[in-house]
Formats: sequence, structure tokens, C-alpha cells
Amino acid sequence: MDIPRLLDGRLKLRHLILVDTLTEQGSVVGAAAALHVTQPVVTRGLHDLEAILGVRLYDRGPRGISPTVFGAAFTDHARAVLAQLTQAARHVAEIADADRGTVVVGTHLAGSNLLLPRAIAVLKAGHPLLTVVVREGTPEALLVDLEAGRIDIIVGRLTTPASGPMVRHSLYEESVRIVVGAHHPALKLAGVTLPDLLVHPWILPGAETVLRRELEEFFVRSGLALPENRVECTSFLTVRQLLLETEVIAVLPGLIGGDDPRLASLPISLDPIGHSVGTTLPGNRPLSPSTRALLTALRTAAAGLTAQQDQPPA
Repeated sequence: MDIPRLLDGRLKLRHLILVDTLTEQGSVVGAAAALHVTQPVVTRGLHDLEAILGVRLYDRGPRGISPTVFGAAFTDHARAVLAQLTQAARHVAEIADADRGTVVVGTHLAGSNLLLPRAIAVLKAGHPLLTVVVREGTPEALLVDLEAGRIDIIVGRLTTPASGPMVRHSLYEESVRIVVGAHHPALKLAGVTLPDLLVHPWILPGAETVLRRELEEFFVRSGLALPENRVECTSFLTVRQLLLETEVIAVLPGLIGGDDPRLASLPISLDPIGHSVGTTLPGNRPLSPSTRALLTALRTAAAGLTAQQDQPPA
């Protein structure tokens, strides 16, 4: 490939947006819908980009498209460029008005219940005009958004491997516990054991999560099969309502629901299951002032959670 051809003016910003969207959607139809253009426009743009680069970026199949080795590599670079441009625009805006700004934070179950709300409260106390946008998703999806610059920081478990350059900081260690509603009959059992609980329905993390895999391994080590009567869910609001209204059993990070008088923990250890909760940041672009302010607030909030983690469950 003649590398200077990428700088001769034919490669446009729309080409970078197109390849990012095509890789994310996995089809021309999906990309066209996401970009609010027609399918011929997407197809023509892809042909133009492949002509500029001189390589095939996607393999076409009956179920859509998948990036070739060239497509995967170019997508990574396209996302990095788009992320840098997004950060540059926001950085300039924040320099122009130091009291205003926006930080977009991605989170999942382990970070969303206590750490992030407390950190946001700390942040807003000192920066009332700063806008915080919270987006929930699976760890894998959030990493893609972070790499693409759609979010600035991830707060949650530090277990999912990243494909691109990322910087991770642990804020505290969190255990996992078995939680039921305060009315649950298992609370009245003396010396309750894990096999005693298999007659009840369970709520487990989704099969794609690291915590789920750790639970499966724990059950195998205990000589037990995973409960067949189960719901897979990572929404705490849904989990809590099921705990309150039924005799379901849930596995939750230690700090979630710990101060809820309508929930209770069962005295069954799930050690060695546990994890670090912290932040994941992009390693290939500077942090905006708003992101740095949220980081400071997260450290402040996390300092108060370590002592709370050591308190015995209700």
C-alpha cells in the first residue's frame, strides 16, 4: 500500500465513521439504519474506502459481513482517530468554559449501585455545572465504546480483558454473597448449606459474564450442578423486585443491597469468588478535565466503601 495515498484528500471523516459502524453492526443493512442513509450509500462508501486502501475490509456472507484482518486493523485506527477528535472538541469546549463540561461513564452491576452514585454526588458538589452521562452495558460492550471514544471511563469489575491499550486502576476489593428477601424461608434454617438452596429459583449473572463463569466453577468444585430453575439478569432493580416478591435467591456483589432492610444475606461463603472494582481508561488519548474530576471523586467515594465492605452483612 502506498501510505501517502491516505493523506491525498480522498480519505474522509465519513469513511472512518462508516467503518466503525459497519464493524459494530455487522451488516450493511444495520449500518445504513444506524447512519440514517440508504444501503447503496453504505455500499458505495465501502467500495470507495477499499479502493483507497487497496485491500478488502470485509468478508460478505449470508448473515452479514465480518471484518478481514485488514478491516479489523483499520477499524481500530478509525476508532482511535474518531475518539481523539471527540476528545479534542470537548477539551477545547472545557478550556473555553472551565466550569462546564461533560463526562460519559460506562458502568455495570459492580460499580453502579454505590460507588458511582456516591462519586457523582461528590463531583456535583464541587462542579454543579458539569454534566455526567451514565451508560449501562455489558463489560465487553463498554470496552468497545471506550475504545471508540463514545464513553470516557468505565467503572466496574476489572476482569474483562481489553483488546486495545487500556489503563486500569483498582479502587477496592469486593466479595460476592448470596442474597434473599427478608421473608425467605431459608433464613430460618439452622446451618443452611448450598444444597439446601437448590429447591428454590435463582437469579444468576448472564452466561457471558466473568462472574457467571466463576459461579459455575464454584458449583463444580462443590459437587453440584448449576440451578436449573433460574433467571439470568444484571439489572439490580429487576433483581431486587424479584427478591422482594418471590422466594428467589440471588448472587450479588457484597455492597449491593447491603443496607436494604428488606434484603438479607445467607451465611454461606462463596470464597474465593471476588474481584477488584475500579476504573478502566483509554491508554492512547489524554483525559479531559471532566474525566479527571470524576476520577478524583471516584477515589474519594471508594475510600469510604472499604470500611463498609468489612462490616458484617445484615
